[in-house]
Amino acid sequence: MQDNVRPIAPVSIAGLNPQSPPTGMPIFELVNPADLFVDPAYQRNISEKGMRQIRRIIEGFDWASFKPPICAYSERDGETILKVLDGQHTAIAAASNPHINQIPIMIVEASNTTSQAKAFIGQNTDRLAVTTLQLHQAALAAADEDAQTLELVCARANIKVMKSPNAYTGTGARQTIAVKQVEALIARRGPMFAREILEVLANAEIGPLTASQIKAVEMLMTEPKYSDFVFPDDITVAMIDLLSAAEEEAKIFSASHKITFWRALGITWFQKAKKRKQPLARVA
Repeated sequence: MQDNVRPIAPVSIAGLNPQSPPTGMPIFELVNPADLFVDPAYQRNISEKGMRQIRRIIEGFDWASFKPPICAYSERDGETILKVLDGQHTAIAAASNPHINQIPIMIVEASNTTSQAKAFIGQNTDRLAVTTLQLHQAALAAADEDAQTLELVCARANIKVMKSPNAYTGTGARQTIAVKQVEALIARRGPMFAREILEVLANAEIGPLTASQIKAVEMLMTEPKYSDFVFPDDITVAMIDLLSAAEEEAKIFSASHKITFWRALGITWFQKAKKRKQPLARVA
């Protein structure tokens, strides 16, 4: 008998308000993995990295390391099906392995796309394998208000939020995956001003739009030592004039002055921008 094992023991719940489960206890079933389905509304497509993971699972398939996919019943063309909410790589690997005919799955209550997307978020919020961009797409499918606001702000700035880093088209102009930075921008500045900041970048037709670029323009439009001297259009013109040279100059400036790259980028654009404004008179 091992001496270092310990029992599962409850922790103190003082100050907590334990929730009674809003849905029924999951059930377990054995199914043919090829009979399962995936909803692209909240599930990512299989990338090359995902394919490598699937191949590793196939070659090293072991029930001791198997984690049952989490599924939910749904309807398609009047037929009841099972959708995979979490574990599609495992399901695909099992369906591809000629030695596997059935796998155990856990079935939870989530009858529509919205509740399934919410379940996907709940399964993956604390997992590093799922990116902020993937969680944003799931939040959209779950009709999350913050996610919808972000999409609306970007759309009004004529910017498209891409579903993956590999989805950019053309030069990537007016396209971004910097969801986390846009989200933070809206939280700090509100939807209307956030849209104005994003429009400066969109109108320059540079892309893809990065988090550093967004922070740099926010600095130029909010810090008085910059915003008192240039109009938003002046910043856009400076971006167009410098194009990719701005990034190179900013890298050098960042290293020589020991400041963050995004701040150096903003200063680079500011130095190029035409100064047409006069600083506001300040009360002593």
